[in-house]
Amino acid sequence: VQLQASGGGLVQAGGSLRLTCSFSGRSFSNYGMGWFRQAPRKEREFVAGVNQFGTRSYSADSVKGRFTISRDDAKYMVYLQMNSLKPEDTACYYCAARRGGESNSDHEYDYWGQGTLVTVSS
Repeated sequence: VQLQASGGGLVQAGGSLRLTCSFSGRSFSNYGMGWFRQAPRKEREFVAGVNQFGTRSYSADSVKGRFTISRDDAKYMVYLQMNSLKPEDTACYYCAARRGGESNSDHEYDYWGQGTLVTVSS
């Protein structure tokens, strides 16, 4: 399994971005997917996750109501729609995959993408 995240960039506060994670490998529909982020000098933190069926998703309190995770099993893609961005959302964003359902624990993910940088200016 290989994951490739893209879609990061520089955006003003209040703006939007959509991150994309492409999944290369077999049986994408067997994997729960998650987005994590890591800001400079901070621990990596969970952002949002979706189960292998696409029927259940949840997000961190810090992004709830602003970020939405979704998946397209036909395209082997996972998306993170980010609206109403704030400077504190500035971080490198990573997508991750694990067999089974979603999880908010990075230790439970088996595969990681390389990260895409999101910078939100005030």
